[in-house]
Amino acid sequence: MGIEWFKTWLASSSTSSSSSSKILLCLVPLILVSGFASLLAQKDSAWALLNTTSSSNTVKIPSLLAAKERASPIDSQAQHFQTDIPTDQNFNSIKANESTDPPVKPRRRRIRSSLDKLEEGLRKARIAIREAPNRSRLFDPDYIPDGPIYNNAKAFHRSYLGMEKQLKIYVYEEGELPLFHDGPCRLLYTMEGQFINKMEVNKRFRTHNPHQAHLFYLPYSVTRLVQYNWVKGTPMNNLGAIVLDYVNLIATKHPFWNRSLGADHFMLSCHDWGPATSFYVPGLVENSIRALCNANTSERFNPTKDVSVPEISLKSDRLEGLIGGPSPSKRSILAFFAGGNHGFVRPILFKHWEKKDPDIQVHNYLPRDVSYTDLMRQSKYCLCPSGYEVASPRIVEALYNGCVPVLISKAYVPPFSDVLNWKRFAVIVSLEEIPELKKILMGIPERQYIRMQKRVIRVRRHFELHVNPERFDVFHMILHSIWLRRLNVRVSNDDGEMVLD
Repeated sequence: MGIEWFKTWLASSSTSSSSSSKILLCLVPLILVSGFASLLAQKDSAWALLNTTSSSNTVKIPSLLAAKERASPIDSQAQHFQTDIPTDQNFNSIKANESTDPPVKPRRRRIRSSLDKLEEGLRKARIAIREAPNRSRLFDPDYIPDGPIYNNAKAFHRSYLGMEKQLKIYVYEEGELPLFHDGPCRLLYTMEGQFINKMEVNKRFRTHNPHQAHLFYLPYSVTRLVQYNWVKGTPMNNLGAIVLDYVNLIATKHPFWNRSLGADHFMLSCHDWGPATSFYVPGLVENSIRALCNANTSERFNPTKDVSVPEISLKSDRLEGLIGGPSPSKRSILAFFAGGNHGFVRPILFKHWEKKDPDIQVHNYLPRDVSYTDLMRQSKYCLCPSGYEVASPRIVEALYNGCVPVLISKAYVPPFSDVLNWKRFAVIVSLEEIPELKKILMGIPERQYIRMQKRVIRVRRHFELHVNPERFDVFHMILHSIWLRRLNVRVSNDDGEMVLD
């Protein structure tokens, strides 16, 4: 740096050697000013190079829609969005890719706009995550992730702390109750309403200034759409039309959807039709982060940009007494399941194991005088087969009751699998292996089962639901998964006005 102005200074000195000292004194300040301007130009050039550098695990999405085009945002997305979605945008790609970003330099960078400032912060967060495995463990007075339940405990902890420090979410205020800003907080779709309501009142991660936001939340409830706008036996086209109109309103009223074509926006749904409603909005299904309980890869769920949400079914508003269970030595039942015989997985399970073996207890529901929770707490393994859709609330119920979950599904992505190593605390069984279920479970050594059961006790904190969210609980883990997907998107504002901060 500074080579050009130094050469100019040398040339000026040699040609003016015979001049008087008075003239030399006048020229020296001019030369220094010229050199300083050259330094600034080179610094700007370096910043421009940083902004144009692409990587294998991030996407730079240029703002290609002019202001006059924003009146019809949805129709114009297909021709303006430049697809460069990598094949691995999850937690592992962030920590593994060493060439994603230039190293952090101690000197202060010139930040040209609020968006540049946000992207610079995300760039540093990506670097910190990649370097975490080679650094010492961070201090945390509450909880330090450790052990085989994590794919990479250090990287997860660094990422989680980065989320707590940086993440800001803007919740769009458009839309009226009951379809927007509210959702069910009980039964099968508990997480849909719980997340919406907790996000509405959140003071830590929510910002009311969209220019400070890393993410933009679309707070609509698919369950409420079905409840108030669908007639049984009719197509669901009107539900998709409502979502399309809503996103069109957002994109017309605000510049942020068009700026990234929805790539830094997210929705959350636990209804079976959650994925289907997103199909009516091309940018939503192709670009946005979809947090879904129905995480079915055969139905266009993309683990590199979408988030698998645990399905939780609360029977009442009380959260006390949901978690517990005896030690492994007091669990006399090998495996247990009770529920409806529907979908395409459960009929196979019922065919081979209903009333066939006392060690594998498979029930088509239970008598009213028999406690479902008690049977779970008496069981070593709890069978979690898919029903109508791939997700099952029994996974979380098993964790709550200290029972090792047995996942039986096809095309299902377990929640938080970018962070959690499910094979260390759960058994994963394919449909073809259902007839061999007892042989598989009996083949697990007792010591290995005890280790898995202890890991269940440890990992369930990440699935616990609280009235007031607590660190590392299910609310924060969902946010963390969304945060990871945002780290894999780079948003630019090339045709927008650049405002100095």
